[in-house]
Amino acid sequence: MEIDTLGEAEREAFLSLLDDASPTVRRALLARFTQLGPAALPFLQSVARGPNRLIGRHAAWFLHELNLADPVAEFCGFIRSLNYELESGALLLARTVTPQLDAGACCAQLDVIADRCRELIVEPSSAREKCRVLNRVLFHEWGFHGNVEHYTDPRNSFLDQVLERRTGIPLSLSIVYLLVASRLGLELEPVGLPGHFIVGCFSDDLPFFIDPFDRGVFRDADEIFELLRANNVAPKPSDLAPTPVREVLCRSCRNLVNHYTAAGELERARLFARFVEEFETTYAKHAAG
Repeated sequence: MEIDTLGEAEREAFLSLLDDASPTVRRALLARFTQLGPAALPFLQSVARGPNRLIGRHAAWFLHELNLADPVAEFCGFIRSLNYELESGALLLARTVTPQLDAGACCAQLDVIADRCRELIVEPSSAREKCRVLNRVLFHEWGFHGNVEHYTDPRNSFLDQVLERRTGIPLSLSIVYLLVASRLGLELEPVGLPGHFIVGCFSDDLPFFIDPFDRGVFRDADEIFELLRANNVAPKPSDLAPTPVREVLCRSCRNLVNHYTAAGELERARLFARFVEEFETTYAKHAAG
């Protein structure tokens, strides 16, 4: 019997048991999924990529235990799904080079950072005031910082490595900032400037921007435009528009193509070039349809 042929009641039964902590239940489920073999893959993958992150982590654990997960295929499947969610995408991208990555541990670390922010936030607080607290926790208490000395180190682009080493490039530090902010209910957006990456807040009367690579310094639109001009870029208002998650992840892959090429790891560079092509082809098909 294949998972795809399961009735709704049996699917619900599987879902209700996935997060059961009982060793007996987990052994029974593992035995059943082992019996099903590859037929279990579609069900577990759909749950692992679903909106319920807790159940998703348990589904991912079973995939890992069954050795059914193909991280490259999973990330390609994520790209083709058009169902782009930043945290899932960043973790799936990282797993393409670290298959044993503990996604649950990464999420738990982000939870801890957010919990510390909640301890310090005094309500009612404006978005700017909450970002000041986030800056204090991320950059002063936890010590996150831009990796100026080894900017092209590929590890700077992977969420698990950035969380472990507490250093990264503008894009990856912006991702960490956004993931913590989302746990706090802060409405922030990724903003991909030409040659740089920042975070934007558009919920206040006047938008403001945060530069996680520069320890969370606040800038307004005029200051951003001045920075672009200083880098010989003619600024456009559209430069400050929010960047879709699809483009955030694709840009991360482009960075990795360049950084792996610089490191002489051409096979890895080709892998991430393949992901860039997958993003572009999928988007083109979607736009044409």
